[in-house]
Amino acid sequence: LKTGAKTLFSEKFYMPSFTANPQASPDGTKFIYGKDGHYYVYDLLTKTDQNITANVPTSFVNTEDDHNVVKPLTSTVGWSSDNKYVLIRDLWDIWQVPVNGKEAAVNLTVTGRKEKVRYQGRYVLDRDEKGIDLKKPVYVRAYGEWTKKSGIGRVEPGKKGLQPGVKTLIWDDISANVLVKAKNADTYMFSTEKYNQPTEFFVSGAALDNAKKMTENAPDRAKYTWSAGTQLVDYVSDKGDTLQGALFLPAGYEKGKKYPTVVYYYEKMSQSLNAYSNPDFPGGGWQPAMYTSNGYAVFMPDIVYKMDDPGMSAVWCVLPAVKAAIATGVIDEKNIGIQGHSWGGYQTAFLATQTNMFKAAAPGAALTNMVSMYDLIYWNSGGGNMSIFEASQGRFKGAPWENWDSYLRNSPIYHIKKVNTPILLLHNDKDGAVDFTQGIEFYNALRRLKKPVVMITYKGENHGIAKTENRKDYAVRMMEFFDYFLKGKPAPDWWKQGVERSGMEEHLERRAF
Repeated sequence: LKTGAKTLFSEKFYMPSFTANPQASPDGTKFIYGKDGHYYVYDLLTKTDQNITANVPTSFVNTEDDHNVVKPLTSTVGWSSDNKYVLIRDLWDIWQVPVNGKEAAVNLTVTGRKEKVRYQGRYVLDRDEKGIDLKKPVYVRAYGEWTKKSGIGRVEPGKKGLQPGVKTLIWDDISANVLVKAKNADTYMFSTEKYNQPTEFFVSGAALDNAKKMTENAPDRAKYTWSAGTQLVDYVSDKGDTLQGALFLPAGYEKGKKYPTVVYYYEKMSQSLNAYSNPDFPGGGWQPAMYTSNGYAVFMPDIVYKMDDPGMSAVWCVLPAVKAAIATGVIDEKNIGIQGHSWGGYQTAFLATQTNMFKAAAPGAALTNMVSMYDLIYWNSGGGNMSIFEASQGRFKGAPWENWDSYLRNSPIYHIKKVNTPILLLHNDKDGAVDFTQGIEFYNALRRLKKPVVMITYKGENHGIAKTENRKDYAVRMMEFFDYFLKGKPAPDWWKQGVERSGMEEHLERRAF
């Protein structure tokens, strides 16, 4: 800073994940960065670096990351305030790793891998901190991978940094979220929620026991109907992956009775089992509590991906998931709909070309032609779409001209003759993420083939719907669509007859609420 001189650290620095990005020590003399599946510390004074994880008896490569990247890393938790240690998490536990290379690394949480509990990170209790003060207890968030329980634990200070072992303070069938501390008192506030209980805040001491409830959110919720319960559905994908789905029972559920069901997905969703869904009108139209309160079961399965097959991966995961959910006896196998938005919209459009299992499909803002989409602009940022396909959700090994078969077989448009499922398609004309032409391609092809389809476009709206009146309109139309096909209610006029452009304003005014 004094001289303005620059020293080159690295050329063509590869970042398979954002966690590889250099992160400075509190005193500014070092930084940690990721390379080739390990973490290194670079000393700015001596201009030397050292692999600090080479001898740690675990791997910090995120083997569950299924994107087209090489050796993506799990995340760092942070530097210690004395600059001597970095806390790094593997897929299960949090490790205290010394930067001098002389001490042994310590597994602070000890049992995460064995008990299949993910220690996901720590709670920052001092927003003005300069690194993690290892002379004070560290609070960590825990999540049960196969139980979906969550909670908060505490790791105590030791002679050298923290001492191994977690004291569990909260652990239940909840979603534990916020934990904060009063600046000048030993008073803590935390929040919990469940699928049928809104987020509530509690105040307690350092042990988080004998907590006093401080809020009463959604005080009128007792006036409405809610999901009668949840179930975890275990299944194995067609490629041998052990997965789960979250099944939400309809309000008033009666055992032995089967219910119309809407399946919703976006990569992995089973972690939402204990998440509260506040009834509203979201930008993508989907709101699970609105469906469970109106007599639907809702199923949210996990999808994992195989390279070069993002569409087929959904088929390999969603179909066995739904079959396993049908086996619970809750789902009416003759009345199942599917819905997804953005990447989930793509999965919905693709599934509609591959199976007749579903009676109705509502893809929103969907990619429908992987070849034409590759070269378009991501208008919300101004960049190209190429990296999305090759290093992000697309999961392709290269560009279309290097991999024609994969791009074509995973494009809904190239299987469109096989569509038999009625489709409610949403695509807005100012979508800056998935170009409007993707919706037009799919819609025009379906119309040309005389397939049952209606396309909704909200003029001036982006990837998600922003205006409240449009959010309400879309949510209601989607419900009417599913009510018609899954419950046998009368077809809405806009589906049966369409709406003349000249009468559009009157039509919208009549439906507004």
